[in-house]
Amino acid sequence: MTKEELLSKLKTIIEPYVQNQEGLQHLSEDTNFIEDLEINSANLVDVILDVEDEFDIEIDNDGMDKMLTVKASIEVIQDKLATK
Repeated sequence: MTKEELLSKLKTIIEPYVQNQEGLQHLSEDTNFIEDLEINSANLVDVILDVEDEFDIEIDNDGMDKMLTVKASIEVIQDKLATK
């Protein structure tokens, strides 16, 4: 799966939780879920659970702690998919 495909799926997953729609329009690898998209920490857990379901992976606490930006999330997902 390419980085673009991952980014597209990730955008679909986070969209229902985003409070800042303008931030979503300018989504990039540098986008921070909490600061740029205004996703609260409770919803961030939901995002991670949705990611696990979508990609059929399990993200440990270390991975969850890293998943604050789009780039870090893609890296965690790629790592998990590679070891699947």
